[in-house]
Amino acid sequence: MKKAIYPGTFDPITFGHIDLIKRALEIFDGLIVAVASNPRKKTLFSKQERVQMLKKALVGLEGVVVDEFSGLVTNYARKKKINVILRGIRAFSDFEYEFQMALTNRKLMPDIETMFLMPSEEYSYFSSNLIKEAASLGGDVSSFVPDFVAQELKKRLNAQ
Repeated sequence: MKKAIYPGTFDPITFGHIDLIKRALEIFDGLIVAVASNPRKKTLFSKQERVQMLKKALVGLEGVVVDEFSGLVTNYARKKKINVILRGIRAFSDFEYEFQMALTNRKLMPDIETMFLMPSEEYSYFSSNLIKEAASLGGDVSSFVPDFVAQELKKRLNAQ
């Protein structure tokens, strides 16, 4: 059984993330969606909230496990005995950072591969940060995220 890990902060999960997950399940038998703690990123939602949102958004997708981790994704992959890390690339600007990270991961653990997938065109122009910004300014983000996520964003950002 071939599995991969799709790590990210998922703050919050978007339709772009869900698209990548569904497409990855056409390639892999199983996928761990791993919620990362990144000390350099200030997240709107706690790790536990992000895990719960992912679980709710991915209900019914067979072969998907939602988990969380801290530290290097390569260490997490080795612990899970998985040698493929899946990353999404929306634009060339994403590629430069992802390419550097993939090469660094390869140097750290040469037996772990990084695979890049591009989202469907309809999801390629927005990011979690852009969605949070739009929501904070009162924008309707329901075409970018599941309805319950849009409601959580509205509650959280209107409370600030």
